[in-house]
Amino acid sequence: MDPARFADDLTAVPGALRRLADALTDGLPGLERARTLLASPRLRVLVLGMGSSAYAAAVVAREARSLGRDVVVELASTALLPPPADDLVVVAVSATGGSAEVLEAIEPYRGTGRLIAVTNVDDSPLAVRADLVVPLVAGVEASGVSCRTFRHTLVVLGALLRPAVPAGRATTAGPGVPELLGVRDPATLARDAAASADELLGSAASWIDDADRLLGGPDGTFLLAPVERLSSAQQSALMLREVPRRPAWASETGDWSHVDVYLSKTLDYRALLFAGSTWDAPALEWLDSRRATVVLVGSSPVTSAGLHVRYRGDDDPAVALLVEPLVAELLAARWHRADPEFGWSRSLS
Repeated sequence: MDPARFADDLTAVPGALRRLADALTDGLPGLERARTLLASPRLRVLVLGMGSSAYAAAVVAREARSLGRDVVVELASTALLPPPADDLVVVAVSATGGSAEVLEAIEPYRGTGRLIAVTNVDDSPLAVRADLVVPLVAGVEASGVSCRTFRHTLVVLGALLRPAVPAGRATTAGPGVPELLGVRDPATLARDAAASADELLGSAASWIDDADRLLGGPDGTFLLAPVERLSSAQQSALMLREVPRRPAWASETGDWSHVDVYLSKTLDYRALLFAGSTWDAPALEWLDSRRATVVLVGSSPVTSAGLHVRYRGDDDPAVALLVEPLVAELLAARWHRADPEFGWSRSLS
């Protein structure tokens, strides 16, 4: 890892998304063959991953289930996996293709003809073991931190697990369900997200100082996101832990009132809330009553936050899914640059 290069990787996000869009338009290698393997509606799909790969997969699988697919996600570290079967396709996700847990988990499924690898390294151990490989096309992440690969995993898995649509019939989620990945043209989405990421990166100088001041408390940073975009809170918390090594925790916005509201009573509570949940208002009422510090990201009618970060396309849930973690990621890069030796931890002892 070289976290000093993390900011370089973030600057490269829009360009990488555009290259992914071009690859999807031209025919991403392995994608159509993998989609053909997954075409039967009677198939069960098991997705395996760790860390940010699992965060991304869980969001895609949740939407796929809402569209009628039988998809589950498991951490590859579990010992409780189903046996190989004719109706089971396994999708193993690892940016490097070398995750020890993923490589061990796929052993029972090797040679079945039903093992798909989604990876950023075409000749990785995972790719060599799989029957089909779908590349992430994220390029080399100089820092060694999964940021571009996280976004590309969302797009590629969304493209892979999109339900087949009979001619003349549109595929939509149920009433009131936000449309994220499964009903979007993935290349168009990647291009839209690239444009929004460009704008957010370009506006950072206007809000990063305030975000630093508001979220850099002594008790860490707390991140909330709608269940449909829970990966934004999880990825953001991981980046704050992995790059500047600061304490950070993720919650789903509705569940926050059941699992994390208690800490807002006793800590110097600093919350970064990704807007768009039906349950934003109750969470914000609690946070306001406890005099917590709140930074809000995205389209929201709320005006009482200490800082509200907006960008073009933030009212589109699919675009937000790919772009909004940049707020915490840029903050993580800034905190590491200011304190590369993690002196903050010694100051607490």
